[in-house]
Amino acid sequence: MLPPLLPLAVGVPLLLAAFGVALRKKRLARHMISLGTLAVLFVFAVLLVIATGDGTVLVHQVGLWDYGVSIPFVVDALSALVLMIMSVLAIASVLFAMATHEARARFFHPFVLVLMAGVSGALMTGDIFNLFVFIEVMLLPSYGLLAMMGAKLGAHGARIYVSVNLLASTLLLVGIALVYATAGTVNLAELHGAGKEDPAVALAGGVVLTAIAIKAAVVPVHGWLTRTYAMTSPAVTALFSGIHTKVAIYAIYRIYSLLFDGDERFLWVALLITSATMLIGVLGAVGEKTTRSILVFHMISQIGYILIGVGLFTLLGLTAAIFYLLHHMIVKASLFLSTGAIEETYGTGEIDKLGGMLKREPLIAVTFMVAALSLAGLPPFSGFVAKFAIIQATLAESHYWVAAVAVVVSVFTLLSMLKIWTGVFMGSEPADLQERALTYQQRMHGKRYLRVQAQAETPTLTIGPPTATTSAVLAGKQAVKVPFKLIFPAILLAAITLFFGLGAELLMGWSETAAENLLNPMDYVRAVSGA
Repeated sequence: MLPPLLPLAVGVPLLLAAFGVALRKKRLARHMISLGTLAVLFVFAVLLVIATGDGTVLVHQVGLWDYGVSIPFVVDALSALVLMIMSVLAIASVLFAMATHEARARFFHPFVLVLMAGVSGALMTGDIFNLFVFIEVMLLPSYGLLAMMGAKLGAHGARIYVSVNLLASTLLLVGIALVYATAGTVNLAELHGAGKEDPAVALAGGVVLTAIAIKAAVVPVHGWLTRTYAMTSPAVTALFSGIHTKVAIYAIYRIYSLLFDGDERFLWVALLITSATMLIGVLGAVGEKTTRSILVFHMISQIGYILIGVGLFTLLGLTAAIFYLLHHMIVKASLFLSTGAIEETYGTGEIDKLGGMLKREPLIAVTFMVAALSLAGLPPFSGFVAKFAIIQATLAESHYWVAAVAVVVSVFTLLSMLKIWTGVFMGSEPADLQERALTYQQRMHGKRYLRVQAQAETPTLTIGPPTATTSAVLAGKQAVKVPFKLIFPAILLAAITLFFGLGAELLMGWSETAAENLLNPMDYVRAVSGA
């Protein structure tokens, strides 16, 4: 029943995105269409997770053409799990954008839906050329989202993002052409083991993996990430953090499993690169002065953790890395949204311009703490399970130096989180914090968010949902507060990481099934070929 529905995960969001564009002045309708589509996509992904939980591989040949001619859509436990988590992230990011009123922009929701259509296609496609096509489908609305937010925060990051991704896409297309020239096919099932047996195909596959590594922000091709993600809005940063680099990581796992069949000759290179990514990313975070820039550098560091599974390519290593991938998408988005709520309200993410948020915004403080402790790998959160499993896997293969790097990086990660905690949440708040918050709201939002109610006996000033007397706000008697709807998306994601930590056995079981599919890809090959 499910396989024939796979193309709808691409087609329906594209169709509804076009419908959303046509609704020029129907803001509520655009909100409902977007959230409804993402909710249905999440439910569909959950059904896919259940269907593939026993190792089943679902296949649909688009157009019902024969194998070798049609475009195959293939879903196993890994692609289903990643799609499920990405759907949750998209919902949380859209809710945050609605709370900040960024989602009022006519093209915001259509861009998000086109982006998710590309995500679905990239996770489900069974050949590398269509992987390129769907990655481009993802990128086009991303350029639009960055341009929309760039008008508010500066277009410099958008220019870098576009330039790097155009270069990486060109290199990817060249690599795919080389694969076709050397192997005679771009179908992943037909390419099984070709890179292991033929040096020419291995070289072509190396070009493909290099291009994807740029998109994944793996060291040493990571610099673009820190100069772009920190320059857009928190909602877009959270959305991109859980989607773009993670689709690239998924592609690395899939291609290495099928094209290279887990070739052990290259594993030492992967371990060297991932260790450097972990270390350089976390050291970069140490010197940063804003919450978002610290978290972006941590993204690079955590990408190193996730890709350790490729370097080990054992059942335990792959299981731990997949668990880490799913955990990281949730935790990182929660951190971006919790600190983003402060940034959107108080007008800054600079640590030395904030303080005292534990007393002023206790709900955000608790939400941040849960996600931060999970990122650092402390129990009982999902990060502890993920990092403990990673270290176990490296020790089992006697890669003691990799385990040592992972432990050291965890310590620095905790120190970086403490830097944000002590600077933003502890101590006393700056004397001019509230005045700066009001100035920021007036400058950024103007009449849409800030209005004087002339009908009231005493004129009042509304910033988002709260209403307060203007003089009282300016005098500090009635504090500017972050509205709950701005905090809720981060709370939702923090609750999920706590659930994954306490109920780790469920997610670890699904991750093990996904790891088995990667380690023994013959079920994938047989399902696609119909053998």
